[in-house]
Amino acid sequence: MGQKVNPIGLRLGINRNWDSRWFPSFSRMPANIAEDNKIRRFVKKELYYAGISQTIIERTAKKVRVTVVAARPGIIIGKKGADVEKLKNNLKAL
Repeated sequence: MGQKVNPIGLRLGINRNWDSRWFPSFSRMPANIAEDNKIRRFVKKELYYAGISQTIIERTAKKVRVTVVAARPGIIIGKKGADVEKLKNNLKAL
């Protein structure tokens, strides 16, 4: 039997990037990882019908940017962006 390799780890240098993009301060790292997990769970649960394939989380000094890659983005956006604003407010409350 050959060696088993994680497909994400194998492709990281070739054609894929990390799902979370932030530089850790070691005192905040466990809290950031837990918060990333909560955000991913929330987005997956709220937008399951939109075909979410990837949730990318980027952190700067004071902001968190969440990028959602979906098969049906029109459902996420809603009429005149109303659903996006609702999703932003829910994420801020989270």
